[in-house]
Amino acid sequence: MLSVEPINAYDDNYIWLITTNEGSIVVDPGESKKIIELIENDTINLRGVLITHHHYDHTNGLLDIIEKKDVEVYGPTNNIQGINNRVRELDKFNLIGINFEVIEIPGHTLDHIAFYSFNNGEPILFCGDTLFAGGCGRVFEGTYEQMFQSLNKISNYPKETKVYCGHEYTLSNLKFALEVDPNNDYLKNEFKNVGNLILSKIPSLPTTLEKELKLNPFLRCNHNVIKNKIIKKFDMIDNELEIFTALRKWKDNF
Repeated sequence: MLSVEPINAYDDNYIWLITTNEGSIVVDPGESKKIIELIENDTINLRGVLITHHHYDHTNGLLDIIEKKDVEVYGPTNNIQGINNRVRELDKFNLIGINFEVIEIPGHTLDHIAFYSFNNGEPILFCGDTLFAGGCGRVFEGTYEQMFQSLNKISNYPKETKVYCGHEYTLSNLKFALEVDPNNDYLKNEFKNVGNLILSKIPSLPTTLEKELKLNPFLRCNHNVIKNKIIKKFDMIDNELEIFTALRKWKDNF
């Protein structure tokens, strides 16, 4: 039996705790305190750590955790201290009975990767800060073209894929999405639903690719309603990459 639970970190980060009957994995441990408590209390049998990119809020707890327990750590090929399995596009590995495949998705950072699994017919994706519910990550180190291509790559995975993002940004992302696509009834309903979840202190994640393809403007730059909005607002030509770039820059200043 597979379970995935969020552990809150900082103001809005999620560390994902994946558990089967063979043990547990944590994804992007920006902090270590809660995880070490779970280890010390024998609440989890930690067997591994997955790292999507080098930003401190996704890695800051790693060294404390591996000092407490020697585990397999999978992450990008750059020099993140504590990783003992450096992985690339299409690399495969098994942890706690789950087969993972590595996807390279640069843009937010140059080293950004995601971990995908099709486990017993239930596809799951841990995508760090590349795709968010209702949005996408800022472009810090990479190019807009890289981010655009990375999102397109993710969008081609099975529509039922559960997407576990690195932050609880959903409400603010949907607010922006409504500015872009104000007549989208599906989007309006989701904005209300997420607002209720946040008021009740319930995570809005995971999302699904099926949902994101209906409401996330960054995955819908080829849709006429999105294209026409951006072309008119910024007096642009009809080019999908340019539309994505203008959309992301608009969000940066929203």
